[in-house]
Amino acid sequence: MTKAMAKALMVIGTSSHVGKSMLVTALCRSLSKKYKVAPFKAQNMSLNSWITRDGSEIGIAQAIQAKAAGVEPAADMNPVLLKPKGSSLSQVILLGKPYADKKAGDYYDSIEGLTSLVEGAYRRLASEHEVIIIEGAGGAAEINLYHRDIVNIGVARMARPQIILVGDIERGGVFASIYGTLMLLPEDVKGLIFGIVINKFRGDIKLLEPGIKQLEELTGLPVLGVIPYTDIRLQSEDSVSIRDKTGNNHPVMIAVVRLPHISNFTDFEPLERYADIRYIEPSEDLGNPDAVILPGTKNTMDDLKDLRSKGMDKRIIAEAKRGIPVIGICGGYQMLGKEIDDSGVEGTDGPSTENGLGLLNVSTRFLDYKKQTRQVEKTVTGNGAILGQIKGETVRGYEIHMGETEGGEPAFGDDGAVSGNGLVIGTYLHGLFENENVRNSFLDYLYKRKGIIFRCKEEGDGIEELSRFIEEHVNMGLIYKRIEG
Repeated sequence: MTKAMAKALMVIGTSSHVGKSMLVTALCRSLSKKYKVAPFKAQNMSLNSWITRDGSEIGIAQAIQAKAAGVEPAADMNPVLLKPKGSSLSQVILLGKPYADKKAGDYYDSIEGLTSLVEGAYRRLASEHEVIIIEGAGGAAEINLYHRDIVNIGVARMARPQIILVGDIERGGVFASIYGTLMLLPEDVKGLIFGIVINKFRGDIKLLEPGIKQLEELTGLPVLGVIPYTDIRLQSEDSVSIRDKTGNNHPVMIAVVRLPHISNFTDFEPLERYADIRYIEPSEDLGNPDAVILPGTKNTMDDLKDLRSKGMDKRIIAEAKRGIPVIGICGGYQMLGKEIDDSGVEGTDGPSTENGLGLLNVSTRFLDYKKQTRQVEKTVTGNGAILGQIKGETVRGYEIHMGETEGGEPAFGDDGAVSGNGLVIGTYLHGLFENENVRNSFLDYLYKRKGIIFRCKEEGDGIEELSRFIEEHVNMGLIYKRIEG
């Protein structure tokens, strides 16, 4: 007897960054209390990614959504991941594994094969779960892309889901963007939409009600909810979220260099409850930071050249010389070393050798198109005022990198390096500050330098809180009826 396929619920948006990922995450948590749920996003373009237990690389949003649904993240949840490298070039990740670097035109030439891959991933998920909650990408009404759209129109036609359309009122013009999106959608997809959600509302709802009434009359669709702006934070999906980050007047300030190809800046979000995290452009002054972080990057060679051309390398070295902690993660760790030798697989200018910042006694080589993707557990082996406090303790994280780095005194088992004074630390471990021991030791050091006692706050991932918040403001009864009907 053939197993019944899952019901499908899809969330699409009028544009990028309207709150699709947030709503899907909340729905995954809410519906998982009644059904066996899995998230799905056919194609994601993001530099923030996650490594599954089997070493597959997927968008971080789908990993968070899987956690919300109470299931293990898997490559089928995000079968196509694009990681921009610059010059219209992206690394293409298929079913969790690096496939090739492709220009946009070359990528879309192979869309037929990708459609089959996406459908296979979806059907595997649908055969093992009761409800699949699908996230669209960007704006759904990209009429120039309909013939090759595998993430919005293609998935809607393949899965025939019940669809919710989300608009962002904070951007302005929410009624026009919702109505315009509906009018431009193909009729067969438009007919699948059963409700509208307005997100990020501030102010008096009574002032909005006449517009809602007219929108419902014009579209024939109910507004399922108006979601107020909320400070509940989940890990960010992509670098567009950096624009929303503001300081909170914490006692310490940490400067994160906003590299042109910055990736996995979610590494530093666990610090936001205790420190002002300021993203500094390579051309800007660092200010007077209490610590400096060089983050991960999708293109170490080009970003290192960019730092040097704008003088940021000298500014970081100057901070290190005056005793300010400098932390490098992944590509940032590679830059902190003495030298990087690229055979032509990392940068866009072909083979080259570049001097690093020289703050760590390590060297990196990019020999072939091979990526390390794995979850890891390490023991703290580094010395100094930061790592010395937790030496011998365990840390967990995940690696996503090309290149091999050698030399120096390891920071975490066989990984990373630490300077002689213990204040410059490099590592390949993403998710480092999700480890309470590392986070607390680092912040305790920074607070003490200010003469302040550091006190750890109770932590939470925000998912359950977000789920309850959405349930208060969205007509969940109608959503359940559409799933079951």
